[in-house]
Amino acid sequence: MVNLVLPDLHLRLETDRGVFSPDRVDSGTRVLLETVPPPPGEGDLLDLGCGYGPIALTMASRAPGATVWAVDVNRRSVELCKRNAESAGLDKVRSLHPDEVPDDVRFQAIWSNPAIRIGKTALHEMLTRWLDRLAPGGSAYLVVQKHLGSDSLQRWLGEQGRPTSRLASRAAYRILKVDAR
Repeated sequence: MVNLVLPDLHLRLETDRGVFSPDRVDSGTRVLLETVPPPPGEGDLLDLGCGYGPIALTMASRAPGATVWAVDVNRRSVELCKRNAESAGLDKVRSLHPDEVPDDVRFQAIWSNPAIRIGKTALHEMLTRWLDRLAPGGSAYLVVQKHLGSDSLQRWLGEQGRPTSRLASRAAYRILKVDAR
């Protein structure tokens, strides 16, 4: 179990071996949650790479009228996120494998601490897949460590025709804001 304590929220989250950062809410996720503006109050929101759910549950708490799609390729992460949402009474969190999200869902916002270590090609494919599903006027917020390539990722996103800016920089992390095309 880990505690996620933010100025507006306190959650106790079940974790397990085999998921990202099982002993604590990692620094990048914390920077993201403390930095990004509130999510849209309704519509569909996405936590890409949800792990056991700190980002998805924060989105759902801050936007109770929205549906939060929490996706991860790790089935254990998906199950933990689902259980943590149930324990927190957040019934509008949909915790799924990425291939289970209906193709017609468009997202008003995406928040992610993306799996940078999967390699550049896989990362670019993953981001392209989901950023293409931003609704008009929607934005994605990505937290990336500077030494793991945040600046090159920002450049690449711009080269792909995705308006990208650095929203914040703190503790060796960058928050990139990517607007819908």
